[in-house]
Amino acid sequence: MAKAATQFRVKQPSVSATITFLEAAMKLPHRRRFLRLAAGAMRTLAVVLALLVASGLAQIAAVQAAEINAFISTAIKAVTDELLPPFERANGHSIRASYAPSGALLPRFERGEPVDVFLTDAPAIDRLIQQGKIVGGRIDLARTGIGICVRKGAPRPDVSTPEALKRALLGAKTVGHASPAGGSIVAAHIQGVFEQLGIAAQVTPKVKLAAGGPNGRVSVLVSSGEAEIGLQQVSELLSNPEVEVVGMLPAELQLTTLYSAAVTASARQAEAAMSLIRVLTVPTAAPIFKAAGLDPAR
Repeated sequence: MAKAATQFRVKQPSVSATITFLEAAMKLPHRRRFLRLAAGAMRTLAVVLALLVASGLAQIAAVQAAEINAFISTAIKAVTDELLPPFERANGHSIRASYAPSGALLPRFERGEPVDVFLTDAPAIDRLIQQGKIVGGRIDLARTGIGICVRKGAPRPDVSTPEALKRALLGAKTVGHASPAGGSIVAAHIQGVFEQLGIAAQVTPKVKLAAGGPNGRVSVLVSSGEAEIGLQQVSELLSNPEVEVVGMLPAELQLTTLYSAAVTASARQAEAAMSLIRVLTVPTAAPIFKAAGLDPAR
């Protein structure tokens, strides 16, 4: 009998062996001799089960909580500022958001910075798709156009027609728009508008350039008094309460930009990134886009 007990002790570390041992021990005539062994076996079993549970919980937490690297165009920052914090609180995720024009974001991605999700202009995402750097295709979010602003309380010039816009630009002491060097996707178009209106030679010398991104906005040039009139995507202008939007570029001069979302092929948190995109496409997000000067794409 002692020999049998010894054999059971050798197999005790295994969960199945421990259970077999206990069943056999309870059938032996001298049960008291095995009480201490049974108690030890139960402690072993409890430790093993605790480790299994702890391991499982750790794996679940790792899946549920993720750090998402997001590259986001400044033009939709007002929307993500409102929608992303509740998303983080609800899911336990944290978002490392980098804001800039796509012309500044793409070179960083190409240099190897980790990116899980892009929220930027559709042409930029299309280029990434062609390069095989996007999975799952492009998901369109919203559109916006170029607006015109002045400092809050300043006279509001007429900009409703090309001729009226021409007079307003010629009459302004300074004109602000984003710098092409900062990666702006509208800078070249605005310069082209000056050319179309035939006033590039007069306006260009009085242009003040904004660096782009959250800390280099055209609206800040205007609200600070550095520029008398500013041209930029209206969603960026509306985010500054110290300026007033006096109108949009006339239809024949307008540039409408479509903003989209996509998960990168190199994403470390692809599933979490997709859940972030879903938050931006639910019907309840549409009023938030509209309030920010963006027309929802769906």
